[in-house]
Amino acid sequence: MFTGIIQTVGQIARIEQRGGDLRLTIRAAQLDFGDVKLGDSIASNGVCLTVVDYGTNWYAVDVSRETLTKTTLGDWQVGMLVNLEKAMLPTTRFGGHIVAGHVDAVAQIASLNQDARSLLVSIELPNDIAKYAATKGSITVDGISLTSNRVEGNTVWLNIIPHTAEVTNIGRQWCVGQRVNIEVDLLARYLERLLSSDHAEVAIKQGIDEAFLVQHGFMR
Repeated sequence: MFTGIIQTVGQIARIEQRGGDLRLTIRAAQLDFGDVKLGDSIASNGVCLTVVDYGTNWYAVDVSRETLTKTTLGDWQVGMLVNLEKAMLPTTRFGGHIVAGHVDAVAQIASLNQDARSLLVSIELPNDIAKYAATKGSITVDGISLTSNRVEGNTVWLNIIPHTAEVTNIGRQWCVGQRVNIEVDLLARYLERLLSSDHAEVAIKQGIDEAFLVQHGFMR
């Protein structure tokens, strides 16, 4: 589990083909490796990846074909900058929101414009996850916990303050047309399921008839 508060920016040092999938080595000179061990999770551009090897300033991860097809990892190249966050501890200050590191979709940056000292970014979300975005709600973009300024259709607008642009890869790497990893608010997904599951369960057991529709407020 993560918070979406980026701890440092790392760099892709090596990409190896391994039997149809990949092993990535990420250099992270500013990341504290004092408590890192094999099997730990590190969110890399919002993707929860397992440490399979590490040194004093780097770690390696294996990336499955499933992850390659569902995230932007297939686009990664040596030298690319990635946002990094180690898994949260029970004592961690919870500055962002609940982030699982499980990418829901890949989206595309539609526009980047200066807005005073901030950067105004619009991102086009896939239709099937756009419903989970809400004005002033939380959304994770490349591992960064961000707040939606507004949502129009499947477009979400974000204001990136100078500090966030500086301590993430936004200020040095984001551009129009770039693909980014999106994780929607976990609470929104559970709320949707909670609101629909009881009706679905009853419908499966009883079948949908006029009495069911009346009981659940669809008819009078």
